[in-house]
Amino acid sequence: MQQLKYLIGYPASLQEKVQKLIAEEQLGAYLSARYPGTHTVQTDRALYEYCAELKREHLRTGAAIDKVTYDSKLDVVRHALGLHTSISRVQGGKLKAKKEIRIASLFKDAAPEYLKMIVVHELAHLKESDHNKAFYRLCEFMQPGYHQIEFDLRLYLTYRDLKKSQT
Repeated sequence: MQQLKYLIGYPASLQEKVQKLIAEEQLGAYLSARYPGTHTVQTDRALYEYCAELKREHLRTGAAIDKVTYDSKLDVVRHALGLHTSISRVQGGKLKAKKEIRIASLFKDAAPEYLKMIVVHELAHLKESDHNKAFYRLCEFMQPGYHQIEFDLRLYLTYRDLKKSQT
């Protein structure tokens, strides 16, 4: 039985079900049936517009976003799928903070629900810095079914790793 690194915090019974799907080579079929399409947000500009629209819809009073990009180094270097940063710079006599969101490039070819889940997660950090109850309530508000999509994303990452190890 292999270690499911993306599912470590989940109950053993759930991990066993996933192990069974893997053993029966059904994990890919499960994910394809549940998330059949891919999104069209392929450029950094389109990603910025996508984030800005979600922010306008759900976080009208949150801090402005200055930059949103796909980052090919994110999932390899930082073991993160998305990242929000605040970069402070001195401009004249004032200190200006620039808010940036970086999304792992692997989401260029992913299901639209996965992209939205990562963007929602990073946008929620504009209001709540910690992963607490208020943070997850905000994520669920912005994307109903957030927790299920997060779990399925973990399955997708597991499946992706399995495919890599077989090649």
